[in-house]
Amino acid sequence: MKDFIYETMYILRPDIGDDAVDQAIEKYQSLLKENGAEIIETQHRGKRRLAYEIGKIREGVYIQMNYKGGGSMVATMERSMRLSEEVIRYLTVKQDVEKDEEDSIAAPVAVEA
Repeated sequence: MKDFIYETMYILRPDIGDDAVDQAIEKYQSLLKENGAEIIETQHRGKRRLAYEIGKIREGVYIQMNYKGGGSMVATMERSMRLSEEVIRYLTVKQDVEKDEEDSIAAPVAVEA
């Protein structure tokens, strides 16, 4: 099975503490690693205002993870996020990678319409 590079952006509730944010990041990284993923990069983007209110919540803590692996691990992680009380929203995108870039950190490929 071929590995792909994925990017998951998820938003945590703003009322949880810094320790809970760190625990959530570690939880999802560990879940991916247990399912055979290779974590490329994780960015804690901090607390930001949401584009629109979600359940009376106006701010959220944004986390971005880039990782490499098979598609089944994404479903496992997203199921865990869906059941979590601390995750407001999440989105996973499979990134397209040029042949000569497969061994380095991937950048999305621009496609002109």
